[in-house]
Amino acid sequence: MQLGFKPTISDPSLFTFTNFKFVLHILIYVDDILITGSSSQAIKNLITTLNNSFSLKDLGRLHYFLGIEAHWTPDGSLLLSQTKYIHQLLQKANVVNVNSQPSPMVSSPKLTADGSTIFQDPTLFRQVVGALQYLTFTRPDITFVVNKVSQYMHNP
Repeated sequence: MQLGFKPTISDPSLFTFTNFKFVLHILIYVDDILITGSSSQAIKNLITTLNNSFSLKDLGRLHYFLGIEAHWTPDGSLLLSQTKYIHQLLQKANVVNVNSQPSPMVSSPKLTADGSTIFQDPTLFRQVVGALQYLTFTRPDITFVVNKVSQYMHNP
């Protein structure tokens, strides 16, 4: 903030700097920092300035950040995925070899907390549901089902 960055309303860990020449964005999560902007020279200057105050390691072009993989296409576009994260989650839930489905859940049945078998490992259920919530960043198609199962965290 001493350098003129302002926190965004939508995410308290995202800071922006805007002037008439360029825009810079810094996303900070604990000790991971992602810097981007409209001027590569301004980005380099910012990294130098930050490095004067903090020990930084510039990892170059984005490849992986907080479980999200970044793939650069030949035309310069950025494709985000969580393939590695999904595989780790499937292993944790012990469902690596299950068959995939085009839709994780039909919207018509009404789920209830009563009248069904209690999940054997409530801690695992909560961990998997929490991980699924994070997965909705790149898989918005599972948002509905994740919302539904999240309603039963108290009594899986």
